[in-house]
Amino acid sequence: MAGFRSLARQVRDPRCDLALRRYSLRKCLERFAPYGHRATWDHLCARHDIEPEDRAPDPARLIAALDELEEARVVWLAYEVNFAERRKREKHDGLRRPGSFDDWHRLTWGGNGVARCDNPAVHPSESLAEVLRRLISGLESGPGTTCPVCAERGIVWRPDLSHEPWSGPVCTGCGIVVPQPVLTTEALAEAKGTAREPLASVA
Repeated sequence: MAGFRSLARQVRDPRCDLALRRYSLRKCLERFAPYGHRATWDHLCARHDIEPEDRAPDPARLIAALDELEEARVVWLAYEVNFAERRKREKHDGLRRPGSFDDWHRLTWGGNGVARCDNPAVHPSESLAEVLRRLISGLESGPGTTCPVCAERGIVWRPDLSHEPWSGPVCTGCGIVVPQPVLTTEALAEAKGTAREPLASVA
């Protein structure tokens, strides 16, 4: 099975036909897709003016979309290194099992669904790398009352998410499933008490 870097080389290879280059970009999302596969593809298509069903898109647009994906992957891999170093220190200090703070991380190995968007058509409009930087900053700065990505206070609890954890707080501004560790107990309680509201597309 080809890895992310091998697939990225195919996307950039002008000797490959456009259908294969597009397919390789889609396969990259099986290795790294911050919003989930469908939402990340929708995001890249919207930002780089690619028709989602176009089998032979402009190669320059494909490469621009790949560049954005790779930049975000660098941000995430750096976080993974820091996470591994922190866990090593914690184990040295006798904390063998990750705390509840890291429950969300268990569901995002490889960077899939780091900032999952349950509705594939509703996702942040900023670059993937910027969204991940904001999310990581929120995780590192401690619990707050707003979405770490868009700073909106409108967060509602969804009991019927399409992926694990199956229920959780969703930002009505940018559409991400907000990692619970970034929210205070009060903010989570308020989200659970808020009636479900339809999410509008921000892409």
